[in-house]
Amino acid sequence: MNTPTQSFVPIPPRPAPNRTDGPVAWMRTNLFSDARTSLATVVIGGLLLWYLPSLIHWALFSAVWRPDFDACRADGAGACWGVITAKYRLILLGRYPFEEQWRPVLATALMVGLLVASCMRMFWHRWLAALWVVVLVTVFTLMYGGKFGLSVVETDRWGGLPLTILLSSLSIVMAFPIALLVALGKRSRMPAIRSFCVIYIELIRGVPLISVLFMASFMFPLFMPQGVSIDVLIRVLAGITLFAAAYMAEVIRGGLQAIPKGQIEAAATLGLSYWQTQRKIVLPQALAMVVPGIMNNFISIFKDTSLVTIVSLYELTGAMGLALNSDADWRPFKIEAYLFIALIYFGFCFAMSRYSLWVEKQVNKSKLR
Repeated sequence: MNTPTQSFVPIPPRPAPNRTDGPVAWMRTNLFSDARTSLATVVIGGLLLWYLPSLIHWALFSAVWRPDFDACRADGAGACWGVITAKYRLILLGRYPFEEQWRPVLATALMVGLLVASCMRMFWHRWLAALWVVVLVTVFTLMYGGKFGLSVVETDRWGGLPLTILLSSLSIVMAFPIALLVALGKRSRMPAIRSFCVIYIELIRGVPLISVLFMASFMFPLFMPQGVSIDVLIRVLAGITLFAAAYMAEVIRGGLQAIPKGQIEAAATLGLSYWQTQRKIVLPQALAMVVPGIMNNFISIFKDTSLVTIVSLYELTGAMGLALNSDADWRPFKIEAYLFIALIYFGFCFAMSRYSLWVEKQVNKSKLR
C-alpha cells in the first residue's frame, strides 16, 4: 500500500527579540512599559520641560556669584550664591576660632580618609583598629588643643562639617557592637538578659531623638555627684549612640531570625560553642541579609546629627543658621544656603548608598554560583 507523501512547509520566521541593553531598551522598560507608566513619563517630562529652563536660568545664568548682597537684591538677579562665598567658613567650620581653622580642616581630612580606607578591602587587616585609635587621638588633639603648642578650643565651639562627621562616625562605630549584643540578648534564653534588652529597645524607640538629647544634655548632669561634670559633646555622643543602637538591634535581629534553626542544630552536633556558632555560621549570614537596613540606619544617624543644635552644638545645619541669623544682610538668602548644605548631605548619603550596593554584591557572590 502506498503512503501519501507529505510536502515540507517551512515555519515563517519570527521577529527578532527586542534588545535588552542600551538606552532605548532601558527607556522602554522603565519609562514606557505600559500605558500608565507612559502617561506618568509624559506628564512628569512635560513639567520638567516647563520649569527646568527657568530653574537653570535662576541657578546659573542670572545668579550672583560674588559676595555682594546689593547685587543679589537687584532686579532680575537669580540665585545669590555669593552668600556661600561670604559665609562658607562659618557654615563649614562653625564658631571655631578663625585663625585656628586649619586644625578642623586637617582633622576632617583625616577622618574622611580613615572612613574611606575602612571601606576598602585592601585595608581590612587587624592593624586597621590601631589606625582608628591613632587617627582619633590625632583628631581630638587637633580639635581640642592643649598640646604641642596648640591653644585650647572648648568643645562648645566646635561646629560645622567637622562636628557632623565626628558625631556620625563615632556613633556609628560604637552603636554597631552594642546593637549586635542587644540583638543577641533579645533572643537569649536567659530571662534577665532578654528582659533587659527588650526594655532598652522599647524605651529608646518610644521617644524621639530630641528628647534623648535633651535628657543627655540637661537632665543627666542633675543626677551626677556634686562637682562631677561630663562634657556636653560626650553626653550627646552617648545619647546618639544608644538611640541608634536600639534601632539597629531590631534590624540585626530580623537577620538572626531568618537563619534556619537546622544550621544552629548542625553546629551543635559538630561541638561548636554558642559564640563559635554565632561568629562562624549565624552572624555572617544574618548581617549579609540586612545590609540595606544597616546602611539605612547609618544614613539616618548621619542626618540626625542635625538635631544636636537643640543642645547648642552647631553642626552643619546649626552653623548655617548661626551664620545667616547673625547677619541681616544675608538673611534673605537662606534658600541658597540650604541648597548648599543639602548638596553636602546628599553627597555623603549617596556615597554610603552606593557603598551599600557594592557590599551587597560582594556578600551575594556565593548565591550566584
